[in-house]
Amino acid sequence: MSSAVGFPGGRAADEAWLRAVYDAQWAPLVRLAGLLLGDTERADEIAQDAIVATYQRRARLGDEVPVAYLRQCVVNACRSVQRHRSVQRRKLVPLFQERVEPERPDHVSERDDERTRMMAALRSLPQRQQEVLVLRFNGQLSEAEIADALGVSRGAVKSHAHRGLAALRARLDDEGDLR
Repeated sequence: MSSAVGFPGGRAADEAWLRAVYDAQWAPLVRLAGLLLGDTERADEIAQDAIVATYQRRARLGDEVPVAYLRQCVVNACRSVQRHRSVQRRKLVPLFQERVEPERPDHVSERDDERTRMMAALRSLPQRQQEVLVLRFNGQLSEAEIADALGVSRGAVKSHAHRGLAALRARLDDEGDLR
């Protein structure tokens, strides 16, 4: 009897494949999504959705685990979430503009945690630079793997990484964080 996705071996083989992919890739995918979004709850959902999408396309992708495809699913889903958040913010900001007070400098200094500053600096970068830097430093991917995950050339990966790192250095130097 063949399985729902059309692989010989039936349901047991499909379940074993899915379990192997989940066990090997779930945690790295959640970390990737969490860093791109800053939201661990959504990151878990996105990782699960990527694994399910990969499973559903298993017949086209082959029996080997397509790690680059999984990463690309996660990056694309994070982009969708960020676009949705951006639209929500644009709609909500006018509603609360009069009531929101700007953050005072003494409150900023209270949050003088290195990780918080680094994440804030990372979030200030353009989206593609964020993605490249997260995949490079957190995912420890090569330029070729990043290019595959993002659907861009290796040259674009190099350019985004260089510009992103320069911008991070400049932002953190401006705050007096780098010595």
